[in-house]
Amino acid sequence: MGNCRMAVPPEFPVYHTGVFCSTAISPARGPDILFMASATSPARQRLLDPIERSSEVLFGLIMVLTFTGSLRASGLDHDDVHRMMLAALGCNLAWGIIDAVFYLMATLSQRGHNLVLLRDVQAASPERGRRLLSDAVPDDLAAVLTDTEIESVRLRMLNAPKDRIHLRLSRSDFVAALGVFLLVFLSTFPVVLPFVFMGRPGRALRVSNLIAIVMLFLTGWAYGKYSGGHPWRVGVIMVLIGLCMVGLTILLGG
Repeated sequence: MGNCRMAVPPEFPVYHTGVFCSTAISPARGPDILFMASATSPARQRLLDPIERSSEVLFGLIMVLTFTGSLRASGLDHDDVHRMMLAALGCNLAWGIIDAVFYLMATLSQRGHNLVLLRDVQAASPERGRRLLSDAVPDDLAAVLTDTEIESVRLRMLNAPKDRIHLRLSRSDFVAALGVFLLVFLSTFPVVLPFVFMGRPGRALRVSNLIAIVMLFLTGWAYGKYSGGHPWRVGVIMVLIGLCMVGLTILLGG
């Protein structure tokens, strides 16, 4: 079962759902996927897809910008800057840990859902098994799959050894969770470093804001490139969305 794949036309884009989606297909997830890919498969080695990596960086940026953006209202003396840096680092450290834990919880939940699906297909009649698989596949992917291809997947799932598939987290899951933590936490540093190396807080704030805008743009550019959109346009949109979210957070007292 480690090499099981559905036959998908080469021109059709691969569909990634992300760990928080309820669908049963997510090619970047290995054994927690519908086909229970092996730990050595390319999908398993990928760990986090570009959307997930960009999302974690975006979360970290929004958190740290909440602190740097509040400096303008509270003043720019060195004590305020020092408190801001400690607060930003502490907040992103805590949020990185929380996000990593939720990643593991969601991965285990998704894996359990797909294991239930596997067992349901194995216990169902051929017609019901094909219907279960069709319902589990995203609509855009299901539209290009034939009954023969779905039946091929069902037959491979029937041959999956039940005693070798267990609901558990693997080493690569914890590595991916560590990646989530590092992306959130390390995204803090480029934004706060100007306050460390520049003596004038006002100038450091302007440089910090510029770095944050560039990072927001690059995050959007990665989104656009991966999703098939216009990277430059998505990059600009991401900057605007990020700044609006930061402004809303500050306005609400976050």
